Formats: sequence, C-alpha cells, structure tokens
Amino acid sequence: MSGEETEAPSDADVAADEPDPDAPASSEAANENAKLFGVWDVTEIAYEDPSTKRYMTVTPIAHTMGRHASKQFKKSEISLVERLINRLMQTEENTGKKQQATRIVRDAFDIIHERTEENPVQILVTAVENAAPREETVRLKYGGISVPKAVDVAPQRRVDQALLFISDGVANATYKSTTSAAEALANELVTAADYDAERSYSISQKEERERVAAAAR
Repeated sequence: MSGEETEAPSDADVAADEPDPDAPASSEAANENAKLFGVWDVTEIAYEDPSTKRYMTVTPIAHTMGRHASKQFKKSEISLVERLINRLMQTEENTGKKQQATRIVRDAFDIIHERTEENPVQILVTAVENAAPREETVRLKYGGISVPKAVDVAPQRRVDQALLFISDGVANATYKSTTSAAEALANELVTAADYDAERSYSISQKEERERVAAAAR
C-alpha cells in the first residue's frame, strides 16, 4: 500500500455536480428538439389562411393538464392537437377519457403518414383551415318576427367550428360501424385537407352552412 491517501470529495463538490431538480430546462434547445408524440416536427408548419393563423397554435405538448381551462380566450394558446383531443372527448363514449382520445389521435397520425408520406400535423392544420366556415346565420327579431341574417364568423369561432365538424364526422363514421376511430379520423383529416366535399363530412357541413348564409343575405 502506498502512503498517499485519496481525499474524499466534499458534500459541496457532490452537490455541485448534481442537477437542480427545480431548475428550468434549457427552453430554446428543448423546444427546437422536442417533437409531438416524440415523432412529428412542429417547427415548419405552413399556414395558408392568415385570419386563423393567430388562433392555431401548434406545440409539441399534447396535454397541458387544463392549465388554461379557467382563463377566457386562452384556448387559442393551447396546441391545436390537444384541442382536437379535447373535442373528441366530448361524446358519451369518450367523456373524460383523455388518454384514449390521445391514443386515437396518435394512431390516426401514423395512418395519415403511411398514406400521404407527409407530416400529419400539417395535414391537420390544412384540414382545419379548409373546414372553417366563413359565414353563418343568426336570427334577428323585428316586431315579433324572426328573420335569419347572414354574418361573418370570428376567426376563433371558425377554428372551433372546424374542430366540431371534424369530431362529428368521426362520430358519424364510427357509429354502428367496424371502422376504428383512428381510421375514421385519418380519413376525415385527409379528405378535409384535400377539400373533398363528397367524402369529407366537415367540408360538406361548412359548405352547407355557407350556402344557408348566402341565401339569408
């Protein structure tokens, strides 16, 4: 044995080497490398409609634990993917089943990529832009007579209505059918992104609403 003794590291040195669990992550690097579901890149999404771009946020986070639930108009800061997941939950079968709705969207994105070889997040953004109605009707009363009147749709409501049409199309396609929810969602998003009014429920609903509004001008 040598006469030299190895000096044990002090507690201060050990504490300096360990990361601080309360310290924030390096936000810029984390945001650049983060991907939705660990697969899909969300940094290069193209927006064709300038009116709804402000109200469609795309982030790699698909579950924010309801942090914006009690804040008015903060839903536009939630990722469009999570808003679609939340909309799919608003049915009798899926109420409160966030993980099941998330799995449906994740599987649908895989199916979309297999069919189109494109980023499914881009397909979702394009589908929402195409399915968003630009005009609808309200009822005004003149001396006890109810008269329909065409009005423009606010951009935030346009996004809400597009997500509603898409989720309703999925519900209709899977009702008393062997088609899975993921397959139905993939079909709806792809046909809506292609603006196929004959096969897309959301596009047909948009055109019907605009047709009624045009007649009430």
